[in-house]
Amino acid sequence: MDPLVVVLIVAGAVCAFCWVASLITKDTSWVDRLWSIVPVAYAWIFAIGGMAAGGDPARLALMAVLVTAWGARLTFNFARKGGYTGMEDYRWAILRGRMSSWAFQVFNLLFIVLYQNALLVLITLPVWLAARHPAPPIGWDVLFAVLFAGFLVLEFVADQQQWAFHQAKRRAGGTLEPGFATTGLFRYSRHPNFFAEQMQWWMLYALGAVAATASGLGLWGGVLNGTIAGAALLSILFVGSTVFTESISASKYPAYQEYRRSTSMIVPWFPRRGGRPARLISPGGRPTRADSTERTSTRR
Repeated sequence: MDPLVVVLIVAGAVCAFCWVASLITKDTSWVDRLWSIVPVAYAWIFAIGGMAAGGDPARLALMAVLVTAWGARLTFNFARKGGYTGMEDYRWAILRGRMSSWAFQVFNLLFIVLYQNALLVLITLPVWLAARHPAPPIGWDVLFAVLFAGFLVLEFVADQQQWAFHQAKRRAGGTLEPGFATTGLFRYSRHPNFFAEQMQWWMLYALGAVAATASGLGLWGGVLNGTIAGAALLSILFVGSTVFTESISASKYPAYQEYRRSTSMIVPWFPRRGGRPARLISPGGRPTRADSTERTSTRR
């Protein structure tokens, strides 16, 4: 059977499970819990299918291993923040409160379940493209693989810094000024982990494009091909999600407006002049419900 057909069947089953589970449990975070798992399965289905059809095993195995490393990091980070303990992403709860019941259920089916699961297929299609164009690896493969690994390490460091801050916040009784991480990588980007996450998928797209061009395709169909939709739509999703998440943070923390003004949103850059460094002190106080749920890892 065509690996793409297999992936679409699996994705359909995942959609059905996430939708039914959300109706039964009243919890819409089932896609979040599978976010780091199903792309790994899709990548290996494409890679193994391509190898079985006579494709070059080196590039396909490399791409599948990189996606597996991405999934392992994200699964670990999601698990240690309680993502698999039944706690729903706090943003879905906020949206549910702002929408009528029927409107939220439509949003749940069309966006949370169908759109996001479709996106998880799209971001792995570069592996499918590489399987269809079985050319031996070249120097560009090494470059983009190294860049992928570099962005993976960058995201791990950002996760660790954010985790350390929230652990310190918890030990301080739930309040630690300014309320959010502003040091380390977070001095140069408000969301350095989001930047690194997106760039990994752009590197995977680049590896698929290298396979296509090495097989004889040119600018159109090679360097620029249809599988770019996955990385592009993921970037758009991250921007939209970040805007919504920051609106919540700005309503909770008075210092966030200054942090917005002085620090790049996603792409790391030097802080703007005139920004006041946040003071990391512990005035005490008890954690609010929002403080507790915010520590739950979100995928985007």
